Amino acid sequence: MTDTQLTAAPHQGSVTRHKHFGPALPDANWVPAPRYLMRRDVILGVTRQLVPGRLLEIGCGSGALLDDLAGMGFSAVGVDESPSAQRIAREMLVGTPNVEIRATCDGLAPQSFDYLAAFEVLEHIEDDFEALSDWARYLKSGGVLMASVPAHPERWNPADVWAGHYRRYRRTDLVDLAEKAGFKVEAVLCYGFPVANFMERLSAGVYANQTRKRGGDEMNQDERTGASGSDRNLLTRIWPIYSSFPGTVAMRLVWKAQKMFLNGDRGVGYLIVARKS
Repeated sequence: MTDTQLTAAPHQGSVTRHKHFGPALPDANWVPAPRYLMRRDVILGVTRQLVPGRLLEIGCGSGALLDDLAGMGFSAVGVDESPSAQRIAREMLVGTPNVEIRATCDGLAPQSFDYLAAFEVLEHIEDDFEALSDWARYLKSGGVLMASVPAHPERWNPADVWAGHYRRYRRTDLVDLAEKAGFKVEAVLCYGFPVANFMERLSAGVYANQTRKRGGDEMNQDERTGASGSDRNLLTRIWPIYSSFPGTVAMRLVWKAQKMFLNGDRGVGYLIVARKS
């Protein structure tokens, strides 16, 4: 199969699978965004070093990463409060074994998961310490936390407003948060440099316009958050371009470039890996 081919996954519905970018649902206006693909490459690089086990993902959005992790042997529960995200995730994961989608954590047994994942979630929550501390109770002693957040408060921009963020994080903020919640930090990686930095500046005006179309200040934080995880209407239009052979080659070069800077602080987001004490 060439890089350009999108083949039907062993799912029903409109799910397609790109050889390098993973699952997509173009008919439901969800395709993997370039920034997501940069983050995904780093996350999968970390998870390939882990022994598959039971994983809880908070804020699973479209469920695309759960599909990737299931393919690596993980069993998983994905939780997302957004009805639109749940709908897309369930369609994305039809036929995928050992994955469950839920609206809440209610009924999940404490200390029953080997891994806890929360990718681009903490920044959407006003009291991030309370949230992380609450989620930690579902993780076994010695279990692993993987969480990603947008980096550098000084880079706050219209995309943060559009997505319903409360904050961006410094490296020290993220480490302090994890340690206070009972974790021992093992790694903090900074992804996206240099391409995502340029894209973030370039797209600021687009996101400002999208926010105005959604209703601007009249749209509450929860509505912004829910839409940010499941609506890729704009990207769906250009998906045929960046999922093509040239686009795939370009993204693979981007992945190689960002690997040289993961241990620094020049990118647009942090991924923290920590172990529950």
